[in-house]
Amino acid sequence: MNPHAVPAPRTARGGKAIYGAPLGILMLEARFPRIPGDMGNAGTWPFPVLYRVVRGASPERVVLQGARGLLPDFIAAAQDLVAQGAEAITTNCGFLSLFQRELQAAVGVPVATSSLLQVPWVQATLPPGRRVGVLTVSKGSLTPAHLEAAGVPLDTPMMGTEGGREFFRVLIRAESEDMDVALAEQDILEAGRALVAAHPEVGAVVLECTNMPPYAAALQAALGLPVFDIYSLVTWFHAGLRPRHFGA
Repeated sequence: MNPHAVPAPRTARGGKAIYGAPLGILMLEARFPRIPGDMGNAGTWPFPVLYRVVRGASPERVVLQGARGLLPDFIAAAQDLVAQGAEAITTNCGFLSLFQRELQAAVGVPVATSSLLQVPWVQATLPPGRRVGVLTVSKGSLTPAHLEAAGVPLDTPMMGTEGGREFFRVLIRAESEDMDVALAEQDILEAGRALVAAHPEVGAVVLECTNMPPYAAALQAALGLPVFDIYSLVTWFHAGLRPRHFGA
């Protein structure tokens, strides 16, 4: 080694406000608890993320009212995340599949609005005669428009949590700041069992709601079926943004 050799020049490139967090998450404006595993809990992710709350986008307005009038707000928030440094955008509500095409067109980076985008991929892995089932926070609010925007067949087996005691109440009906986590888990398990009982052909489950990942492991153990959620989608998404470096 030549001790007098001049080091090769190294150029750092700028152009962003924030570095090291390539994934931006558009958040609803909500006050309920976001426990570990919830998309809105930063500790959920094994990598840094950027958050932006969309003011006025309450869970009730997005889920029960079809996010009417909110598209400009989501576009502006997504563009702000990209300006800050996000290289891809996702959202923290599966019902925002309605905005998939519009956000893609507006921000110029990859966009994955909803966990529902996984349904066609998971279906492609299943044996003949098996189908993907969807567990959603509100079956009555998940319209054909939501499904079509995510590429989900309209006859996909679905079950909601509206009949439960805690999960739907805290997230949608009351937007409570307190939640009985055990009861919420029981609501997810009961809805999952009802889904499989009504549709024995279900061979895997996709969780629409981004608040369901804390209960995915318990659901998988109860049903004995693969369970996919926003965590599986976002970690896959991020893997493309920052592929693992395996060395020389």
